[in-house]
Amino acid sequence: MVDQEKVRQAISLLLEGIGEDPMREGLIETPDRVARMYAELAGGMDQDPATHLAKTFAVEADDMVIERDITFYSLCEHHLLPFYGKVAIGYIPDGRVAGLSKLARTVEVFARRLQLQERLCAQIADVLMEDLGCRGAIVLIEAEHMCMTMRGVQKPGTSTVTCARRGAFAEDPSLEERFFRMLGR
Repeated sequence: MVDQEKVRQAISLLLEGIGEDPMREGLIETPDRVARMYAELAGGMDQDPATHLAKTFAVEADDMVIERDITFYSLCEHHLLPFYGKVAIGYIPDGRVAGLSKLARTVEVFARRLQLQERLCAQIADVLMEDLGCRGAIVLIEAEHMCMTMRGVQKPGTSTVTCARRGAFAEDPSLEERFFRMLGR
């Protein structure tokens, strides 16, 4: 749970620290706005992603299910700057499938935490295996990191790509190849 009062105090100190006057007209309400923003951006900290995968539907087929182009926004834990992009999820059901919106909601829970892209990718794959009980899962994330584009090396348009393979996808390279073909890669 985000302690909004502590965030307000921290933002006031930050404003002072960078040489601003927190009582200046344009900044008076900034600590409160930022506190509300962090409550939203870090709202996944106290959510259990498994709750979104609890409602499933029986299926007889065991064909690959893919949901792609799931937009996400997260905060890099190193600089507290945004990184954002798209997630593609593939899984092989084991008699049950999740509602498609539940996959996007699962991504959202993990993205709404201070994150590393590599961890985000792995967490999504792991929860699919553990809580959806699928035979295999693969997660591909392509993202742009503001810590790379607006500070430091300053290379806008740079993409970071991560992939996590679990179960059948880790054991059978042809499944991974099929996943990437279906994504058009």
